[in-house]
Amino acid sequence: MKPSTPRRQRDLAVLSSILQTSRPLFASCAHFQPRSPVPNRQRLCRRPFSILNRPPPNYPGHVPLTGVERVGLAVGSAITSLINPYRHDMVAALGEATAQPFFISWLRRRMLSDPTGRRILRDRPRITSQTMSLEKLRLMPEDSVGRTYAAWLDREGVTPDTRDAVRYIDDEEEAYVMQRYRECHDFYHAVTGLPVWVEGELGLKAFEFANTGLPMTALSLAAIVRLKPLERQRMFEIFLPWAFANGWRSKDLINVYWEEELETDCAELRERLGIEQPPDLRDIRKKLRDARRAAKAAHETVSERSASSPIV
Repeated sequence: MKPSTPRRQRDLAVLSSILQTSRPLFASCAHFQPRSPVPNRQRLCRRPFSILNRPPPNYPGHVPLTGVERVGLAVGSAITSLINPYRHDMVAALGEATAQPFFISWLRRRMLSDPTGRRILRDRPRITSQTMSLEKLRLMPEDSVGRTYAAWLDREGVTPDTRDAVRYIDDEEEAYVMQRYRECHDFYHAVTGLPVWVEGELGLKAFEFANTGLPMTALSLAAIVRLKPLERQRMFEIFLPWAFANGWRSKDLINVYWEEELETDCAELRERLGIEQPPDLRDIRKKLRDARRAAKAAHETVSERSASSPIV
């Protein structure tokens, strides 16, 4: 049954009066603005301390981390580096996350205690393709550090610009120490002759751990589990003993001003630093391949003779 017309008109009138009364309230709510937003922002800036509060950066490119973030970065980069040792960005992140607060400071103090190290910290040279001309290095004497370094870069297909910039070290000078270590890494390869294969990298990381004490270089040795049985045997019998013995007794490589040693003979520099050149890993693997080919050829020859011999 439909309501009567007078009743409907009465209801509409009541509804209209309600809407007319509420309209100023709705309008004021729609145009509402806080009288003073500044105190609210001040209250936000004065929020209580939290472990998730990130401090401001200390230098261009710096990414400050809280303690929780640093632990997470260390664990995540360590797992990723173990799964894929060629993830150089993760290896670099692992090095920075584990170098603080003690180890990179200790390495900096060793530079400050050495005259050449102090000069490096004062001059802050960088090793890049802009500061180091590979064309000039290739024209240097045959056994010089510069030509050996350039030849090693050419052979391995890398450049001085392949090293990531330091981002997670809080102190600005300690960040340079880490950057210097990172950019000098290829000189260590060139002087020792160790290649960039996993086997050669692990041998050099063990040497660097004994020489610098950076935790990342020791943690990288976990990748030994990824080596083949014969490679693992070589690592334990040849390259790890060489790495620890030479790393401990040699001078601090972080204090070598490589830019001033480019024309120095490699053998002379190794003798001055107290480094014995390791066995040539390329030569070892080449001899092993040749032996396998010879054994395979001999086996095939015997098989052919057996097949061609008359059956009695």
